[in-house]
Amino acid sequence: MGHEHVDEEIRQDGVGEADELERLWTPYRMAYIRGENKPTDESVGECPFCRIGSVDDDERTLVVHRGRASFVVLNLYPYAAGHLMVCPFRHVSDYTELDDTETGELAALTKRAMSVLRSVSHAQGFNIGMNQGSVAGAGIAAHLHQHVVPRWGGDQNFMPIIGHTKTLPELLHDTRRLLADAW
Repeated sequence: MGHEHVDEEIRQDGVGEADELERLWTPYRMAYIRGENKPTDESVGECPFCRIGSVDDDERTLVVHRGRASFVVLNLYPYAAGHLMVCPFRHVSDYTELDDTETGELAALTKRAMSVLRSVSHAQGFNIGMNQGSVAGAGIAAHLHQHVVPRWGGDQNFMPIIGHTKTLPELLHDTRRLLADAW
């Protein structure tokens, strides 16, 4: 595939040994990895979830459904096809800061997300949860969001483990349309 030349150069330079693995370069993710432009508790205007919640173009922002207190959106960096997040409209970072209406709607939309994903993609199981705080793994800790990740038997094959690559069988906008239509 034209990589032999590169592998030979690496060996000649003594920089390393060719490992015969293909590379899938995703430099656009470096901003995410470094935490650039991540909002703080005080940075409502900079928060991507606040921006998504305030824009009235669900198809462009990948919003699947809007409730009164929360909305459901596809994850831009999904673990699996159909990976949804349920977010309150209000910029709040901690689950204990939600009021009763927000807590109830977050739970109801999570249940509905599971039902819709089962109906359109025949999900066999789910990973559901939220990471509270950056030390707990929250990518955007300043705005609470609950993940709803559909799962199927054998869906996590060798690619993420060996190839460090996730394969997604459907484009985000196609997935959004399918879920929004079924909602």
